[in-house]
Amino acid sequence: MRLTTREITIFAMLGAVMYASKVILEFAPNIHLLGVFTISFTVVYRRKALYPIYIYVLLNGLFSGFSAWWVPYLYIWTVLWGVVMLLPRKIPAIIRPLVYMIVCAVHGFLFGTLYAPVQAVLFGLSFEGMIAWIAAGLPWDFLHGISNFFCGMLIMPIITVLRMAEQHAEKSG
Repeated sequence: MRLTTREITIFAMLGAVMYASKVILEFAPNIHLLGVFTISFTVVYRRKALYPIYIYVLLNGLFSGFSAWWVPYLYIWTVLWGVVMLLPRKIPAIIRPLVYMIVCAVHGFLFGTLYAPVQAVLFGLSFEGMIAWIAAGLPWDFLHGISNFFCGMLIMPIITVLRMAEQHAEKSG
């Protein structure tokens, strides 16, 4: 996965956009565009989408602190990336937006469950304690999933813009 100077620049900017979007939406708990960006970048850049995703993760740690809350970020966005990588590339156009919106929503619904194992290990929770932690977060995961679904309406427009930019770069390059 060798990167060009152009790709390094683009991926740095996309990671920064992810981080900026998170900061801008911090007033609204569990409502953000991170899943939207993760899916969009993965559809367009495939394996290389990991670069902006992990730039976002690194920026999050740098500006908010590398502590226990941050550790699950090392894998939680990669799970979403992996699911999108497993989707067929030729999803019929009529259902493509809905598929991406549903995947984005499911990641939001499962966020607390995906987050919980590391928290259980770091804080010494038993299996029952971890389940209680997940159960306590279900209202937030519900909000997260619903908001991810509706924010997911932005996935196809973002994919379209990124692909247009890539085509323009190929013609100019």
